[in-house]
Amino acid sequence: MDDFFNIDSQLSEDELAVRDSVRRFVDERVMPIIGQAYVDGKFPKELIPEMAELGVFGANLPEEYGCAGLNNVAYGLIMQELERGDSGIRSFASVQGALAMYPIYAFGSEEQKRKWLPKMAAGEVIGCFGLTEPDYGSNPSGMITRAREQQDGSWILNGAKMWITNGSTAQIAVVWAKINDEQSDKGIRGFIVERGTPGFSSRDQKGKLSLRASDTSELVFQDVRLPKDAILPGSNGLKSPLMCLTQARYGISWGALGAAMACFEEALAYSKERIMFDRPIGGFQIQQVRLADMLTEIVKGQLVSLHLGRLKDAGTFTPQQVSLAKRNNVNIATDIAREARRLLGANGILAEYGAMRHMANLESVYTYEGTHDVHALILGQALTGLNAFK
Repeated sequence: MDDFFNIDSQLSEDELAVRDSVRRFVDERVMPIIGQAYVDGKFPKELIPEMAELGVFGANLPEEYGCAGLNNVAYGLIMQELERGDSGIRSFASVQGALAMYPIYAFGSEEQKRKWLPKMAAGEVIGCFGLTEPDYGSNPSGMITRAREQQDGSWILNGAKMWITNGSTAQIAVVWAKINDEQSDKGIRGFIVERGTPGFSSRDQKGKLSLRASDTSELVFQDVRLPKDAILPGSNGLKSPLMCLTQARYGISWGALGAAMACFEEALAYSKERIMFDRPIGGFQIQQVRLADMLTEIVKGQLVSLHLGRLKDAGTFTPQQVSLAKRNNVNIATDIAREARRLLGANGILAEYGAMRHMANLESVYTYEGTHDVHALILGQALTGLNAFK
């Protein structure tokens, strides 16, 4: 996509280099296979070593743990380019870095960090994030998963988690549970649960019409005995998993723009090639208005995420600002995907084009990591000081 608003001038040489390297990877390795992967309903696992080689896993975490140590703008550009390929590709990297590696980095012991993070950055160990439950999504404080401490310091974990990206692939799960019989939000702690632990199982989610090129699972814990060092010692209450979600939502604000860019580029090219009534359809007013609206919203979204990334790098961003960016950018991307599909006419429903695939994927992105409406209430509370969740 041409840099219509000269936004590249606001990026450093390193940020541009990171973006361009991931862009090449997506063009050369993702684009040729992603349509079939979506139809087949399989995540292309053969891409994992290449993604690790590019340094996309935990890219904004410190180099001392085997990560790339990039700033948050460069990290955002990585998410943008991965989702330009497919939301499932970005989701894989986002969960690995922001929802599995980040909590270990933020709340884990030094031993846990050094044991897991280098292997996860290298793609040797895949992680997932277990917060959402079958009956508790937008209200995570209502979770029923419990971890009860035993006299020897070990823990017994019981419960289930739902809609877990990477769930069937992951070697470890970062699972959030209420400890003992604690009912309040303050009793929520994080645990590292390894694949193969007796009582821990996963089941693939069947029947998905969105995010088909992504591994989505249910996790089940039946009297799973965990060693005392499985707990993330720095985790403390609901604020801990919410901090992880803030990291993921930031990346999503960039990722959604990648999907929007892919749809716009496809629609623009098609408008110049598709002949109707003896002329390219791009010469008709209705299609030019569509394209102008798409471009305008993409540019606005890019400016929002870029500024948010600078605030994040400066340590002055707020979760509410992340909510605004996630809510806005996913919403405009969803609209752009729909309009691109319409511009493509009947061809827009074919897997060889990306618009329909992105449109279906974005319906999930619209919902996960805080629904569109939940983010509206977060912003409403910030504006009015009144809590609409109660």
